Amino acid sequence: MKKMASKKPKFLFVTGGVVSSIGKGILSASLGSLLESRGMKVTVMKLDPYINLDPGTMSPFQHGEVFVTEDGTETDLDLGHYERYLNSKMSHKNNFTAGQVYEHVLKRERNGEFLVSTVQVIPHITNEIKKRILYGAEDNDLAIIEIGGTVGDIESQPFLEAIRQMKLELGSERTLFTHLTFVPYLASSGETKTKPTQHSVKSLLSHGLQADILICRSEQNLSNADCRKIALFTNVNEDCVFTLPDVPSIYAIPVMLNKQGLDQQIVEKLRIKCSKPKLSDWKKVTQLEAKQKGETKIAMVGKYTELVDSYKSVNEALIHAGIHNKTNVKIEYIDSEKFNKGVKKLNADGILVPGGFGNRGIKGMINIAKFAREKNIPYFGICLGMQVAVIEFARNVLNLDADSTEFKKTAKHPVIGLITEWLDEEGLIQFRSEDSDKGGTMRLGSQVCVLKKNSKMAKLYNQQKISERHRHRYEFNINYEAKFNKKGMTIVGKSEDNTLVEAVELKIHKWFLGCQFHPEFTSDPINAHPLFKFLTKKWDTMILMVQKELDLFIKNLKSWAAPKRVSGSLLNFPSKDYIIYDSKNFLVLNKPPNYAVHGGSGLNFGVIEIIRKIYIPNQVCYQCK
Repeated sequence: MKKMASKKPKFLFVTGGVVSSIGKGILSASLGSLLESRGMKVTVMKLDPYINLDPGTMSPFQHGEVFVTEDGTETDLDLGHYERYLNSKMSHKNNFTAGQVYEHVLKRERNGEFLVSTVQVIPHITNEIKKRILYGAEDNDLAIIEIGGTVGDIESQPFLEAIRQMKLELGSERTLFTHLTFVPYLASSGETKTKPTQHSVKSLLSHGLQADILICRSEQNLSNADCRKIALFTNVNEDCVFTLPDVPSIYAIPVMLNKQGLDQQIVEKLRIKCSKPKLSDWKKVTQLEAKQKGETKIAMVGKYTELVDSYKSVNEALIHAGIHNKTNVKIEYIDSEKFNKGVKKLNADGILVPGGFGNRGIKGMINIAKFAREKNIPYFGICLGMQVAVIEFARNVLNLDADSTEFKKTAKHPVIGLITEWLDEEGLIQFRSEDSDKGGTMRLGSQVCVLKKNSKMAKLYNQQKISERHRHRYEFNINYEAKFNKKGMTIVGKSEDNTLVEAVELKIHKWFLGCQFHPEFTSDPINAHPLFKFLTKKWDTMILMVQKELDLFIKNLKSWAAPKRVSGSLLNFPSKDYIIYDSKNFLVLNKPPNYAVHGGSGLNFGVIEIIRKIYIPNQVCYQCK
C-alpha cells in the first residue's frame, strides 16, 4: 500500500500519570516501532520540562545516562529507547528542554523582537514549544511526542497547554492523546485499585486534555470489569482502554500491544491509510530470548552503579548480545571504589568498565584493569574504561609515572590528555582548552574510525572503516604510541585524520579491548553490537572454566598420577578406578592400556567414544595432548 503524504504529519501525544518512571519512553518507542512496521515514516520526540539546557551536566545518579545522537546532541536517555526500537535515527530535533525554550524566547526579547509586548508563558513560551514540535515532525507521517514528567507537575504545565492548543488548531484527525497510568495491585486484598487512574485523568482534564486512549500499567493483566470501570469514570471508550502488565522482557511489548489492537485503534482514530504490521523481527527477538540457556556473568565496574539507568545503553547492549548468543547475561554492578586497595578475587566471565568523568573511583578502575590483564580475564573498556587500561599498562608494564591530566594536571607522563584540536565530520578544526565550557565542548557524535587490518576489532566488525559515537574531552596521548605498541598494547583504531587514538588491544590476552567511542549507542535487540556479542559469548565462559580446571589439574598432577594398583576390569571400562579427577564440567582419567584414544584405522570406538556414550551423550568430547 502506498504511504501517506508527509506534508501534514499527524501527532500522537503521550502523557503519564500517578507515578514517575512509569515507562512512557518504552511505550512511545514501542508505538513508534508498531506504526513504522506498517510502512509509516515515524519519529519520536521527548519534551523535558527541566530548566537545564541539556542533560550533559546533570548527575547520572539523578537523571540516568546521557544519550548521544549521531549529530552530537546530548539528550535524554529515552532517545536511546527510540533508536533501539525504530529504524529512524534521532537528532537535535527529537529532544528539547524548558531551559532551551526559555533561553530562546529571552534572547529574542533581548534582540527587540517583542517590542511593545509583555513576554508571557502564553503565548510566547507555548508558541515556541509548538514551533519546535512542528519542526521536529517535518518530513514524517507521524510524530510521537512524549511529555516528560507526570501530569500535575508545575513545570509541565506550559507543555500541556501547548499540546492543548495544537489539538484545537490541527483537529482530532491529526492529533491523538494517549495517557499512561499506573494501576496498583494490593496483594493483601487481591484486587486492583483504579482510583489513582481516575484522579490522574481528572488532573489531565483540568488542563483541557481529554485522553483518547488509556494504557494501564500494572503488575498483571486487568480484568474486563476493571477496564469497564476505568472507561466509565474517565470518559474513554472501553475498547480504548489497554493493559500493560509487567513482562520479563521489554522487547516483548510491541507484539503484546499489537495483539490487543492498540496500533489499529491509533490508525483508525487518526484516519491513516497504511499496511498491516510486519512484526517478524520482534517475534524473532522474543523467540531467541526464550531459547536462552545458561548464564554469562559480566562485572560492570563503574562509579555510578547506585543507579543502573546511569549505564542504560550499556545494560541494553549486553542484553542484546545475550539474546543473540542465547545466554542469559547477568550484570553485577560494582562500585569501583571497592577496589581502590586492589582486587583479591572476582567471580565473573568478563569485566566491563564503562565511561564516566571525574577522579572518584579511578584507583579501583585501574586495579580492575590490572587484574583482568594479569589473570587473562576478558576485559572491555569503554571511553574512560579504555583510558584507565592505558594508564594501568603505562604504570605496570612500561614502568612510567603515568596519569591522565584530567586527574593530575602535572603528570610526569600524561598518557591521557585533553583533546586540544581535531577535525569534525565536516572537516572543520575544533579547538578546546582547559577553560572551555564543559557542557557543550566535548568531542560529540558520530565519528569515523579506521581499524588496523587483521586486528581483533576489525575482524569483529568485519570491516576496517567504522562510524561510532563519542562523548569525551580526553584522549590517548599519541606521543606514547610507539612505546605501547612495542610492549604489547597495540593501537588498532584511529580517527580518519590519523591524529586521535580510537581503540587498543592487548596482543597476549584472550580478549582485552578498549575503545574511546561508545558502541552501546548503536546496539539494538534486532542487531546486537559485535563487540558486546563477543564479550558475552558462551565460549568465553567455557575457556575460563577449562583454564581453571587445567590449573587445578597441573597443580595436582604429580599426586594424582602416582602409580597405583588398578582393580577395575577392562571389559567393564570405564571403571572409576581409572578416573583420577571428576568435577561437574571436567573429567580426567588415566587411559587403560590397550585402548585407543579414539576410533579410526579399523577401530569402531576408542576412549573418547566410550566417554561420549556413557558420560556426556550428544555432547562434543575434546582430547588434550
